[in-house]
Amino acid sequence: MFSTLEKIKELAKSRGISLAKLEESLGYSTNYFYTLKTKTPNSDRLQEIADYFNVSTDYLLGRTENPNIAKDGDASAPLDLRDIAAQSMLFDGKPLSEEDIDFITAVLEAHLKNK
Repeated sequence: MFSTLEKIKELAKSRGISLAKLEESLGYSTNYFYTLKTKTPNSDRLQEIADYFNVSTDYLLGRTENPNIAKDGDASAPLDLRDIAAQSMLFDGKPLSEEDIDFITAVLEAHLKNK
């Protein structure tokens, strides 16, 4: 799992900007982001950074690998169970086989039907 600083570095790199430029754009002090090696940003700063990159605060904190921000109604949106299963990994970090994906999809479908 990446630290908040690593997530911010990754996002800045994907936009082709340096951390110094990002600090300037957000009005932060020089080397502010490097303070995140040892502490978590306050909620206001975290939200500003998340808004800048259009990602969720949970993504920045490493609580999820999904950078998307939850929207109203997302909870009832249909799930693509096969896609969810395909994004899973084996315990050793290897991708699942097609048979494994089919099995996990079937288990998820059965579980959700029984709720």
